[in-house]
Amino acid sequence: MSGTAEQSTIGSGWLTPFELTLLGAIWGASFLFMRIAAGDFGPFALVEVRLSLGALVLLPFLWRSRSSFAPHVIWRLAGIGIINSAIPFVLFAWGAERAPAGIGAITNAMTVLFTALMAFVLYRAPIGRRRTIGLLTGFLGVIVLAADKTSGVGVWPAALAGTLAALFYGVGVNLIRRYLAGIPASAVAAATLLSASLFVAPFALLNWPRHPIPLHSLVSALALGVVCTGVAFVLYYRLINRIGGPRASTVTYLIPLFGVLWAWIVLGEHLTMRMAMAAIFILGGVAVSQRS
Repeated sequence: MSGTAEQSTIGSGWLTPFELTLLGAIWGASFLFMRIAAGDFGPFALVEVRLSLGALVLLPFLWRSRSSFAPHVIWRLAGIGIINSAIPFVLFAWGAERAPAGIGAITNAMTVLFTALMAFVLYRAPIGRRRTIGLLTGFLGVIVLAADKTSGVGVWPAALAGTLAALFYGVGVNLIRRYLAGIPASAVAAATLLSASLFVAPFALLNWPRHPIPLHSLVSALALGVVCTGVAFVLYYRLINRIGGPRASTVTYLIPLFGVLWAWIVLGEHLTMRMAMAAIFILGGVAVSQRS
């Protein structure tokens, strides 16, 4: 019996860091796939593919917990799906058309800081001196990033879009905590993705590409939906169930690292000095705000 417990401890000892790293690599790759496919699909069509495939992967979780969804909960899920998935996904895809993949990956880290800020704005949750310092440091990083240029072209529109997307994530996280507590997190993810896909569908149909989509963009869109959305959410909620939400959220530190790394390996995009400085400010702000 003791031998089994010891093996379980050893297994969980390596499994959690491995899955956190794998999740960071997968979510970091999402910015690469958006960068590759957004130009051919356009943001709305690409996001519709992403949402639909992600919802399809998570559909079994939704079906298993279908009894938890009363009529008033369904309307909440629809609204939160728009705020927490549809709008930020479109903003990130729009930014990916205009700037290197690393821009979106770096601004995504602002989600942690915006979550604390919106908890204060919406529910007057204490923000504290440490989180205030973290927020100010993160905003400084966004300013540094917005002033960057790649090949002589300013990246501030993409930096602004990514920052707004992180703000919507921050609002969405607070709404989920407030209005969807008690519903299995994997079912919430499936329902919000499905709701978001229904919301985006009309915009996607109106803007659906009328030219043949290259194979590399098709593969990127499929990977974005199946792996970076569906599979990644399953992995994320496995981690939440095993180690809790706060520890699972440390994946935030890995996403910019992998986002920049994949873009460099696959697309040859280089990390500029301003991007590096912005990442240090933003991730430093997250570290300060999250420190116990």
